[in-house]
Amino acid sequence: MKATYTKPFLIAAFIVLADQILKTWVHTNMYIGQEIKLLGNRGFLHYTENNGMAFGWELGGEAGKYALTLFRILAVSGIAYGLVYLIRHKYHRGLIINIALIFAGALGNIIDSAFYGIMYHYAPLFQGRVVDMFYFPLLTGIFPPWVPIWGGEEYIFFRPVFNLADAAISIGVVLILLNQKKYFKEDIKEEPQPNSEIVEE
Repeated sequence: MKATYTKPFLIAAFIVLADQILKTWVHTNMYIGQEIKLLGNRGFLHYTENNGMAFGWELGGEAGKYALTLFRILAVSGIAYGLVYLIRHKYHRGLIINIALIFAGALGNIIDSAFYGIMYHYAPLFQGRVVDMFYFPLLTGIFPPWVPIWGGEEYIFFRPVFNLADAAISIGVVLILLNQKKYFKEDIKEEPQPNSEIVEE
């Protein structure tokens, strides 16, 4: 296989491996709710688990969990196919790398959902929980009383707890959105124009 094929998948493999190593360490060395300070009061390892999507979003119930896991498997298969297609047709390298990030993130969370329940003996196949650990409450405070709906309530930015797989997906998506004009621009080939100065006799 050519280097152009292997590099994006090597990057994806590295992210998946790092994601799984970190999740395993957190699961085996921390208890749910435990925090380890990384950046004072602005960054923590905060061990939590969720049944759903990135940043703790969920689909309810056991049926929702099966549906979400099935969707993830179909999605990651589609992303893998798309990644190979982009490589074969020599799309922009930045786009290919960002798709590889999204692929790695999706695969990393599928591993949790599919196998962690069996590995750690708390749920059947495809009913595992996703391990999250990064928490960065960079800005905290109280909304002024005059703010509609949230006046007087506490705000925290950034509130969601996430993992390396979530971060890879988010970075890939954001970079594609920011660079879509460069990634998807069409090469316009100039049509040869007749030379108006040449007049046939």
